Amino acid sequence: MAEQVQTPAQSRNATIVIVDDEENMCKILSRILVLDGFSVTCFCRPAEAIEYIRRTPPDLVLTDMKMPEITGMEVVRATHDASPGTGIVIMTAYGTIEGAIDAMRAGAFDYVRKPFQTDELLITLTKALEQRRLLVENETLNETLRRQTEHTQIIGTSPLIQEVVSLIGKAAPTSSAVLIYGESGTGKELVAKAIHKQSPRRKKSFVAINCASIPEPLLESELFGHEKGSFTGADRTKMGLIELAHEGTLFLDEIGDLPFLLQSKLLRVLQEHEIQRVGGLRTIPVDVRLLAATNRDLKSAIDMKEFRTDLFYRLNVITITLPPLRDRVGDIPVLVEHFLEQTRIRLRKPRASISEDAMRALEQYHYPGNVRELENIIERMIVLCDSNSLGISDIPADIRSKVSTSYARETTPLQHTDYREAREEFERAYLLKVIETTRGNISEAARLSGLSRRHFHEKIDKLKIRPGRSGSS
Repeated sequence: MAEQVQTPAQSRNATIVIVDDEENMCKILSRILVLDGFSVTCFCRPAEAIEYIRRTPPDLVLTDMKMPEITGMEVVRATHDASPGTGIVIMTAYGTIEGAIDAMRAGAFDYVRKPFQTDELLITLTKALEQRRLLVENETLNETLRRQTEHTQIIGTSPLIQEVVSLIGKAAPTSSAVLIYGESGTGKELVAKAIHKQSPRRKKSFVAINCASIPEPLLESELFGHEKGSFTGADRTKMGLIELAHEGTLFLDEIGDLPFLLQSKLLRVLQEHEIQRVGGLRTIPVDVRLLAATNRDLKSAIDMKEFRTDLFYRLNVITITLPPLRDRVGDIPVLVEHFLEQTRIRLRKPRASISEDAMRALEQYHYPGNVRELENIIERMIVLCDSNSLGISDIPADIRSKVSTSYARETTPLQHTDYREAREEFERAYLLKVIETTRGNISEAARLSGLSRRHFHEKIDKLKIRPGRSGSS
């Protein structure tokens, strides 16, 4: 039989189910929790509680551990199966640390020992509810991101990028290691996430770590975890990222920078499917799929004794090489349109368009930072533009100065064999183009060309250029 008590002002706005075979304990706990703003439902019979939880999942379940009909462990398992998002706290007067850990492995958040202080109980329940809130928010965010990235998000129609998409589709369903090559900014992590999202492990964790961004003394602890007291400052046991990726995917970016000693430990993980925490004596079984990426030539690193040959062949089962953006210029327009839309949504800006001249200029740039640099350029253009139409003048000046010369060079016909006349024709075409780009602003045109304003005026006077408002002569 259930006894339900509610307070008019539920400050915490949370529902709690109490399961305890002692009726007096149920009543005491109800009064405590109702006074603190919870909505409480009590059950002295665990079977009734489980049935209620299946029909109406609460925010939190507070259950006794030792009960005659059904144990608290069974309540924990049934609650976790029926409503994985429900927080669970167990109460015990008999349990040991080992028993509590078993219950937590089964899905409980924490436990309190009887007899307990009211403050101790409320703090534990509050922490359990906070964890539940974070899990719900994370699930909502993941669902939003899943809808936004339902497709691979590898943008482009060029043969090079379509080959990458094809390899992702072939590699994803397997458990094989994948080694992703590519310059910085080409989208190596994006490829790794695409493989994970299309794999049988997609419902499990995707854990990424950049091997070059963490100091070597800390990297081993980050990867393998550590036991309490294993070194100065290790005040608690910590799980490593490999352990967190259990049954999911582990992505090691810049694996070419992994220290040589850790390479042998990673090799053991791949061979034996187990890890040992720093300072630990026992081995922990792990099941992870490894994806790795690098912008280094690992074969050269092997020749220099900086990378293990055996680890290389363990990683190099499937290789995906990402082309630099300069080798897939035909994909720039579709990437620009994609980033325009994504940036507009993220910054809550009106829809923007880009002029044909600006697009042609973006197609001529070299992009040492690859796709990431193009994305940053588009964001900067949208943020700084005063209108919804992006032109050449909206391209960052340092980028614009590098494409203007090449643009003029490509559009200037070589009509003369005489060197002096050819040079003057080139200068004239170039200066006209710069003036047109700046809409007749001579100061800006001079700055863009790298000439002083006086020198620029001397040049256009010598070449008899008469700039009007639009830059025409």
